[in-house]
Amino acid sequence: MAKPLSMPTELESSDKWEAQMRKGCLEMAVLASLWSGRLYGLEILRVLERDSALVLSEGTIYPILNRLRSEGLVQSEWVEAEAGHPRKYYQLTTSGRDRATRMAETWTQFSAGLGCLIEPVLKDKNNVEQPL
Repeated sequence: MAKPLSMPTELESSDKWEAQMRKGCLEMAVLASLWSGRLYGLEILRVLERDSALVLSEGTIYPILNRLRSEGLVQSEWVEAEAGHPRKYYQLTTSGRDRATRMAETWTQFSAGLGCLIEPVLKDKNNVEQPL
């Protein structure tokens, strides 16, 4: 017997939407985290968490870095650490810097437009008539 379809709750739908929005921004966020210079994987995770509140696991960041490397947007290099094990450092290539710039420009235009659109929603959120 087939299970009846259950409609997601408003909270579940909101959580899924937020997860998809964050997922769509990851490539830009990783490229931007490398703008100032080379970092190893855990440093990238720390920068993302500190500067953008994006909290990712190692299982998420390394596939993204590998894809960016295969696309020629980042290059990687193993570096011996003074203490501990060698670390794989990532840095932007010229193509990666170009992509990060284009993505940042697109994001800025897109978010400014959305900001104008949602400004009345946030301004009037307490004065909205509730549907019957």
